[in-house]
Amino acid sequence: MGSGGRLLVDNLRVAKIMSPNQKIAVVTGANRGLGFETCRQLGQKGFQVILTARDSSKGEAAAKELQNQGLAVIFSPLDVTDPVSIEKLSDFIRKQFGRLDVLVNNAGVLLDPDGSIFNAKIETIQQTIETNVYGPLRLCQALIPLMKEYNYGRVVNVSSGMGQLSDMDGGYPGYRISKTALNAVTRMLTAELQGTNILVNSVCPGWVKTDMGGANATRTLEEGVDTIVWLATLPDNGKTGGFWRDRKPIPW
Repeated sequence: MGSGGRLLVDNLRVAKIMSPNQKIAVVTGANRGLGFETCRQLGQKGFQVILTARDSSKGEAAAKELQNQGLAVIFSPLDVTDPVSIEKLSDFIRKQFGRLDVLVNNAGVLLDPDGSIFNAKIETIQQTIETNVYGPLRLCQALIPLMKEYNYGRVVNVSSGMGQLSDMDGGYPGYRISKTALNAVTRMLTAELQGTNILVNSVCPGWVKTDMGGANATRTLEEGVDTIVWLATLPDNGKTGGFWRDRKPIPW
């Protein structure tokens, strides 16, 4: 049986055993790092988690590792820069589960060096924005309608303190611009979802020991994910439209 067949069988098996009241969460860029740990912690809280990644072999392996820990995690392929891939994910969720409760927009790239904006390659900035801004925006456009049907949703946009206008500095221009823009998306979504039980927030996980953060980073994965999971599990009438680090609001 090919990987596509195994994936279908695994997905159907999980769908049959899930509780009718079990919340459904999607985490992007989740085959490693913050995304993987977010899937683990949400799974430990009883969520049915859809782990997504662009690389199917790595995504399937990550999901299998969490399944072996007894967690309700399945893999679905997703390239956040591809509108067709996003549409397929949306169709899959609707057909298999009929609803969505949580979206964690974790997938992101840091492509530019720590150099001057005067020397920045526009192509690199464009590529960064495609993943870090347009990807989350397209996913929100595709998946928040599923949340609206049940008037429940939690959207967590994984941003960075490097996108804070209040503390803007030089270096990494594409990454900084993209995270500032992602924060703007958070605020606009919040404004248009006022009066609903769909809460949208940005989070800065801090400098975390991941492939992107590097070995010298000061925070563990558990520390980086704590606020992400907290925002993904906010109660009704919880905070919305905020920018958070360590469960505390920070300036935009």
